[in-house]
Amino acid sequence: MNILVSACLLGVACRYDGKSKPHAAVEKLMAQHHLIPVCGEIFGGLPTPRTPAERRGERVINRDGVDVTAQYCRGAEEVLRLAKQYHCTAAVLKERSPSCGSGEIYDGSFTGTLTDGWGVTAELLRENGIRVVGESRIAELLKEETV
Repeated sequence: MNILVSACLLGVACRYDGKSKPHAAVEKLMAQHHLIPVCGEIFGGLPTPRTPAERRGERVINRDGVDVTAQYCRGAEEVLRLAKQYHCTAAVLKERSPSCGSGEIYDGSFTGTLTDGWGVTAELLRENGIRVVGESRIAELLKEETV
């Protein structure tokens, strides 16, 4: 099966802070499936490193007050294009990210406060029938795929 995976979870230094967040369970997933690395923020034209951003309703605003919604939307569309091209039915995306967050994201106040919600890319993928899970739920996906 082809699965989209946040590139930062695969060790690519593409996060806003110029770092990665490699996750051990991704290696197990890689042993069973074909993984396609994606980064909606990079695909949308944002640099690495970049000013942190958070969702405020339908908008994405960076810490300096700059609206970067267009870049996030463009990146989400590119990720969706790849999902369709590779017939992906699932995605493992970085939790709490304004692009990839799945079910819980930062609230836009830049205080570390979490709220219910979805990142721009995660939301678009879900709207198009692609299952999105965060890295803490990879084990669930592995278990389901072996049943």
